[in-house]
Amino acid sequence: MLKQTEKRPKIMGYLPNDVPPFGQIVLLGFQHALTMFPATVLVALLVGFHTSTVLLASGLATIAALLGSRYGIGKFIPLYYGSSFSYIAAILAVTNASFGQPVSDELIRVAQAGIVATGIINVLVGLLIRFAGGKRMLDTILPPIVTGSVAAVIGLALGKAALDMASGVAGGISGGDLKWWSVALVTLFATILFSVYLQGKGFIGMLPILLGAVVGYALAALLGMVDYSTITQARVITAPHITLPSFTSALSATAIVSISVMAIATIPESTAHLYQISLYVDHLAEELKQPKYGLSQYVGLNLILDGIGDMINGLLGGAAGTNYGENNSLMVITRNYSGVSLIAAGVIAILMSFSGHLAGIVQSVPTAVSGGLAIYLFGVIGMQGIALLISEKVDFFDPKNLAIGAVVMVIGIGGHIGFPGGFLPLPLLQSVFPYGWPAIATGAVAGILLNLVFQVFRPDGK
Repeated sequence: MLKQTEKRPKIMGYLPNDVPPFGQIVLLGFQHALTMFPATVLVALLVGFHTSTVLLASGLATIAALLGSRYGIGKFIPLYYGSSFSYIAAILAVTNASFGQPVSDELIRVAQAGIVATGIINVLVGLLIRFAGGKRMLDTILPPIVTGSVAAVIGLALGKAALDMASGVAGGISGGDLKWWSVALVTLFATILFSVYLQGKGFIGMLPILLGAVVGYALAALLGMVDYSTITQARVITAPHITLPSFTSALSATAIVSISVMAIATIPESTAHLYQISLYVDHLAEELKQPKYGLSQYVGLNLILDGIGDMINGLLGGAAGTNYGENNSLMVITRNYSGVSLIAAGVIAILMSFSGHLAGIVQSVPTAVSGGLAIYLFGVIGMQGIALLISEKVDFFDPKNLAIGAVVMVIGIGGHIGFPGGFLPLPLLQSVFPYGWPAIATGAVAGILLNLVFQVFRPDGK
């Protein structure tokens, strides 16, 4: 049974099974919802899905995963599930959507079949790891040099997206705009100052992202950059647009192949996120003189929960998801790993899917504010990957590790930033990858394959 946090050393932070006071739970949950909202909604706008449905599925997937871990192993695995960028190209190949315009229900239903298949693949891989090989099998296939490098790539490769939002380029402003940069930089530095100088100052020190967003929003409002119509014109209650997957359409087989294969990108991503959060949770537990959680040993369960989340998305009409590095960064910055606060975030996401005004408030946040936050959050994702490499004592004098890390990072970062949409123009399997090969996924797969080559053909001859 969950209990309020017991008396312990005066170090501010919450472990996964801790239950903060109710008011704190609401604020911490809203901060998580604010963190996941821009990327999750952006994916929906890009692939032609309904934003209200994507929010509903995101909230339900998060709650299902948290409760699954709590009642499965007796402790929360504190992760938030939002829409994944790794699947955008594959879903677009089915929907051929225009930005911000929902496509026909039939095309969404076809894409949903592929998303359900993605969930099944994650569950099968998770079961294989959990009951057949455990952590030893995973370390053979996905050693820290792969997972750490992929985590670093995910954060650093998103750097341009953060700068596009900060400059206004993402909003259609050619060459950027001084107002956008001003708001973004004020948001960024306010958030950094709050996260550094308020740490250890009580509960307020756990809200740097929310406080930074408020500062940025206030400045944006003074500069006339806030569009209040998303609030004033919103309906009080809206019903999410639910659709069921179609497995019998002529396009269903294509969708299943092209979308589900992208699980190869999110499996190492999800594993890296689990390793990262496990590292920081155990560090906080040591400071609080509490038993370590050892969440990194539950990789198989984590992938099963990922798969369940994707099946929820596929059955309702949400975009394929993954556990979010942005929310991991938020937890590291705030030292709040409470599973209950993440459940609150899931509930808030569900409420936003029904509440036009609540969603309208978050939608009114200018991209400059989101960009300022993203510079920090995406950067922390990258730094967490580096922290993982250091904590696992990866030997960078070993040419095998150098080769794997180099390939993952150059293909992932260079390809994502250097080519339109982050897709490598490889003239192979064009029926599966009509827009090109997604660079981050390709880099991850290249690292996995290179590691397997070294496992089979060992340089030491053993």
